[in-house]
Amino acid sequence: MINRRNLMAGAAIVGALAMSDMPAFAQDVTLRFGHYAHTADTAHKAAEHFAELVSQKTDGSLAIEVFPAGELGNSPTMLEGARLGTIDIVLTGNPYFTGFAPALNLLDLPFLFENDAHAYAVLDGEVGQALMDQINSAGLQGLAFWELGFRSLTNNVRPVREPADLEGLKIRTTPNPAHIKAFETLGANPTPMPFSEVYAALQTGTIDGQENPVNHIYASKLQEVQKYLSLTEHAYTAAPLVMNAMRFNSLSDEHKAALREAALEAAAFERQLNDEEEAGSLEGMRAAGMEIIEDPDREAFREAVADVTREAYVAEHGSELLDKAIAAAGD
Repeated sequence: MINRRNLMAGAAIVGALAMSDMPAFAQDVTLRFGHYAHTADTAHKAAEHFAELVSQKTDGSLAIEVFPAGELGNSPTMLEGARLGTIDIVLTGNPYFTGFAPALNLLDLPFLFENDAHAYAVLDGEVGQALMDQINSAGLQGLAFWELGFRSLTNNVRPVREPADLEGLKIRTTPNPAHIKAFETLGANPTPMPFSEVYAALQTGTIDGQENPVNHIYASKLQEVQKYLSLTEHAYTAAPLVMNAMRFNSLSDEHKAALREAALEAAAFERQLNDEEEAGSLEGMRAAGMEIIEDPDREAFREAVADVTREAYVAEHGSELLDKAIAAAGD
């Protein structure tokens, strides 16, 4: 007669041996990733690339489901969702982080960065890590700094070539204190609002203009509702890629490592895309009938806003991180 106890014990041993031979990625996990960008935007292309990389690195056991264009809410709502755990991963502009991690306002100071290389030296170095640590203390796990890029100005009233041309214009800005103070200093009327509301506000005349990187303006089809683009490049905007901290900590070490690696690789991918696509974005807006002011008086804009916004930052947060960020231009 067959001993059932021996059969059960044998089955347990076989099962344990089988488990020992399984790959490290044994648990299937799906994460929800929400972001602000339209599907034509480089940020969405980077998000899809990130999802592919994560799948490759985990043999398909960790899946990223991407929700573009504010499908999970506007930027403030998604970011709060990531902090609460109702959304796993969120990508949005740095200004939305400054409400709970105000030192990140550093990255939005007008004319802080001389060029892309300077911005990347800061984001990828000591200053970037110090700022990411502040994000990590707010219920989030920072994965990498992605970007929107250098911001330029659009409006429907007149070409903007010098600071005086901004007088009285109602310009949508981010909620970042540096952006608001800069446009107040320039004589404009800064009007913070979520980006998901900007197209309609421009279309109805609720606001006169807005400011964003060239690729983001074009991908969001703002050329349909704006007449003038001035390449002021007055500020750079990083975009932290973040995850709910508890959700991140619940993952295996292998999954955590895959997310970190893929986030950094996708950041590099997005930076390259932004560089490659800018000329085409400008040509597309020009073909749509926008007047492009390629040589506004950037030095006049710099003189008007750089010192006053830096002084406000130092009064609130001290000069250590600012000094290190300025010094990184020579790295």
